Amino acid sequence: MAAVRQAADAALAAAGVADGHMAVTFVEEDEMRRLNAEQRGRDEATDVLSFPVDGAGPAPGPRELGDVVVCEARSDDTVEAVVHGVLHLCGYDHETDDGEMLALQDRVMDELR
Repeated sequence: MAAVRQAADAALAAAGVADGHMAVTFVEEDEMRRLNAEQRGRDEATDVLSFPVDGAGPAPGPRELGDVVVCEARSDDTVEAVVHGVLHLCGYDHETDDGEMLALQDRVMDELR
């Protein structure tokens, strides 16, 4: 669990997020498939999903960043999956940016190794 906490903290720091609450949950493939189908319309298990709560604007108290859900059976690297999920909680989106998120993810992973 220390590696998960370290990965999450490193991703938050790289994204410039200094405070907030978040959760990381590990699930089996069937639960990940259900979540992915329900939330994204994709009937397959994936390695990681992120569910942001607070937006980028000001929050009245400590920020609720959201939840990261990881399926270890679908992940080649659990630490990288956590970093990836946390960056999504911080507002990054590799499907719409010009490579910034994945470059930041690579930098975080290099620092963690």
